[in-house]
Amino acid sequence: MKQPMTVTRSNFNDYMVPVFAPADFILVRGEGARVWDQQGKEYVDFAGGIAVNALGHAHPVAVNALTEQAQKLWHIGNGYTNEPVLRLAQQLTEATFADKVFFANSGAEANEAALKLARKYGNDSGVEGKNRILAFNNAFHGRTLFTVTAGGQPKYSQDFAPLPEGIEHVAYNDLAAAEAAMSEQTCAVIVEPIQGEGGVLPADVEFLKGLRELCDRHNALLIFDEVQTGVGRTGSLYAYMNSGVIPDVLTTAKALGGGFPVGAMLTTEKLAQVLTVGSHGTTYGGNPLASAVASAVFGFINTPEVLDGVKQRHARFIAGLEKINAQYAVFEQIRGVGLLLGCVLKEKYAGQAKQITTLAAEEGLLTLIAGANVVRFTPALIISEQDIDEGLQRFERAIARFVQA
Repeated sequence: MKQPMTVTRSNFNDYMVPVFAPADFILVRGEGARVWDQQGKEYVDFAGGIAVNALGHAHPVAVNALTEQAQKLWHIGNGYTNEPVLRLAQQLTEATFADKVFFANSGAEANEAALKLARKYGNDSGVEGKNRILAFNNAFHGRTLFTVTAGGQPKYSQDFAPLPEGIEHVAYNDLAAAEAAMSEQTCAVIVEPIQGEGGVLPADVEFLKGLRELCDRHNALLIFDEVQTGVGRTGSLYAYMNSGVIPDVLTTAKALGGGFPVGAMLTTEKLAQVLTVGSHGTTYGGNPLASAVASAVFGFINTPEVLDGVKQRHARFIAGLEKINAQYAVFEQIRGVGLLLGCVLKEKYAGQAKQITTLAAEEGLLTLIAGANVVRFTPALIISEQDIDEGLQRFERAIARFVQA
């Protein structure tokens, strides 16, 4: 019998398509907000799998749900339904504005479904040419050809031209620009209530309210991309709940499965009827394994204790980061909501966010970037005070090295 290969970081360069540039170490184990690499080095995890690991690593709620379901039913395809997916759909609709759910495997697929729904809604409206979609500069909605076009970052889309047509971008938080761009041919507006990949930039409440009014005026759908902000990340179950603005369509993924791939598009009874049998689909979406885990994770998070705890942890993070910045004066601004936080570098240090995350890893801390100028934190929603404090101490050591470099 052939012995299993000894895995090293160089194997990535040997076998993997080079669309990622992962760190030089390989993580092999995690527990809570701590992870360990092949050499046994321990890290505090402030990255959270990019806002995915809402309960940290190997949380019993998720582990038990997965192992229990794994002994029952894995996959049957969508010619049949299953109990876990129906339970999860009920949880999502009872907790939000929505009446109906479409399940997918990722945020990109959830956004793809939302955009296809919008196009079909426009095409069915009877208004000629009602197929235009308004999106925003520096947005991020996924990596399919449709969603990467809707994202307002040409660096992710320009190499894949020709791109889908009928998508226009204007400045984020600029209501006048949105109003000027909209017409009766607009079928939808897609917006992140906080731009995540675009720099952890929250939308102004008046901007979101204005978009709602514009969509109502032009009979267009308002789509909230809550892939990164959803499932407790902001201290509310979904970020739309912080604004008083109710979208027509909402997309959710990342934290929904706590690390198991799952995404969903939520919408109203009326709009759900736009997509008829066979008009859209998926092989894996809503399979029993993903649904069972997501149901357990969602149920655990959707409690006052967890959601209020996010707000308390936010205050602890902000206080610690401001203390570090008072000493080292590296950041122009520390922004974000709940446990979606961005530290914006001063002009003096522009473009060097990646260097900070590399130094942080050397100090035993996993962090993220959100563009070249923002260091991003998206830790577990239930990260302990001890892990927050320890992680911030390691971050301070990294910042001290950064300014001395």
